[in-house]
Amino acid sequence: MPFREEKEREDVSNVRYVYGLTSALLVGGAAVSLMTGYPAGAQVAQNDTSVMNQVVPQAGAPASFADLTEQLQPAVVNIATRQSVEVNRNPFAGTPFAELFNRRGGGNQPQRREAQSLGSGFIISADGYVVTNNHVVTPDNRARLEEITVTMPDGTEYEAELVGADAASDLAVLKIISDNTFPFVEFGDSAQTRVGEWVVAIGNPFGLGGTVTSGIVSAVYRNTGQGGAYDRFIQTDASINRGNSGGPLFDMRGNVIGINNAIFSPSGGSVGIGFAIPAEIAQPIVAQLREGQEIERGYLGVNLQPMNDDLADSLGLERNRGEIVQIVSDDSPAEDAGLRAGDIIVGVNGQEVSSDQTVSFLVANIDPGETVPIEVLRNGSSVTINTTLGKRPSEAELAQQQQESFDPDAEEPMDPNEMDDVIAEKLGLQVRELTPQIARSLGVGEDTEGLVIGAVDPNSDAGRKGLRRGDIILSANYQAVTTIAALREQVSSAESANRDAVLLRIQRRGAPPRFLPVRLR
Repeated sequence: MPFREEKEREDVSNVRYVYGLTSALLVGGAAVSLMTGYPAGAQVAQNDTSVMNQVVPQAGAPASFADLTEQLQPAVVNIATRQSVEVNRNPFAGTPFAELFNRRGGGNQPQRREAQSLGSGFIISADGYVVTNNHVVTPDNRARLEEITVTMPDGTEYEAELVGADAASDLAVLKIISDNTFPFVEFGDSAQTRVGEWVVAIGNPFGLGGTVTSGIVSAVYRNTGQGGAYDRFIQTDASINRGNSGGPLFDMRGNVIGINNAIFSPSGGSVGIGFAIPAEIAQPIVAQLREGQEIERGYLGVNLQPMNDDLADSLGLERNRGEIVQIVSDDSPAEDAGLRAGDIIVGVNGQEVSSDQTVSFLVANIDPGETVPIEVLRNGSSVTINTTLGKRPSEAELAQQQQESFDPDAEEPMDPNEMDDVIAEKLGLQVRELTPQIARSLGVGEDTEGLVIGAVDPNSDAGRKGLRRGDIILSANYQAVTTIAALREQVSSAESANRDAVLLRIQRRGAPPRFLPVRLR
């Protein structure tokens, strides 16, 4: 993720929020008291409880953050990188005119240009190990990391080397190349953090080194909806902006309870909604990276969608819980264990699946090779499936496996002469039975059975959810629908059972089948 002064913000779409999730160079860390290799100073203050009691009142708002900041600030650093970026000299690269430009002597050899990124970090040991975000120090595929510079609060600069980085958790560990002794902080127990507690962020927003902001913990475990194994953050209203990424979020005892990582913002600036990686997640990963160990995580091999009201209604569930399996990957632990598309995973290894504890999070925090019970709802019954987890692929490998999801497109008008009245009225769809010839034209196997959508009413729930001409309905409410009458029967059955939606399984060209709940009109 290239930066000018720092990494560019990375928007992550989230249907539950108006604004995107913007990656920022932020401020966070893990609960710790500032310590130094020197015999006096912060180390003494840490052990002197009477001093700490004076700094932070036991009840109410602190009188001042000044003493606490004075102790902690020396361990918070600025991190700058110099990168070499490959740039194609041909302005027509990727167009029909590219070869003409080359023949006229323009050349097609790429050039390398220099780029920079900027962020924050904090020292965790007297010999100069530094924690930051992976995106602060890891260039994208076109760039090569040339140099890392760590700048102390007094302006002293040191060269640093990258010891280890983990894209999944967005964490990295650096080592300052120096024999000096440095002030440092330690991780604390973020699991004990409570909503409403005061926190302090120290970092380098917009390159303004040593900036201190304060606020409270807005939420302890916040799922932003971006997915992944570590979509679980401390939310705070302490002002954090671009350039704060990788810095520490301190509690009132001088402990690092989070590593600031991202913000929600309409403009890229702070609006009081910031996210920090909890210390309880970061600390064990940092320890492994520091030792040069590979981070191994459990892997199930399924594509999941969180349950929502529409899905719950289409399945006749009393409440919205768990995550529905959309896809089971070939030769995956899930396939070997017998998990199926349409299963609703409600528990992993005895822990309930919720918005705070997603399947991805629970599985990723179990060692590969372990056999764990997975509780699923299948056809209205509870089933426990013992599954031996595999090793989670790298983020790059997972991204390569991802298939394009539904994209809303303009639909052709519905033809009254070709539509079934019930299906058109209730689902807003015009369908035709799938013939081998139509299957070939849609790029699916001739043995595919189902109904092909001819048109979609854009004002229907199906239209709003992106169904379009050419999509194939494979099943409705888990029942195969090879005829229009079969789909009409499932619609009628849903109405008789007082369900407000029908669960369709949709096949789209170039994408794997997916379940989609469609509300009845």
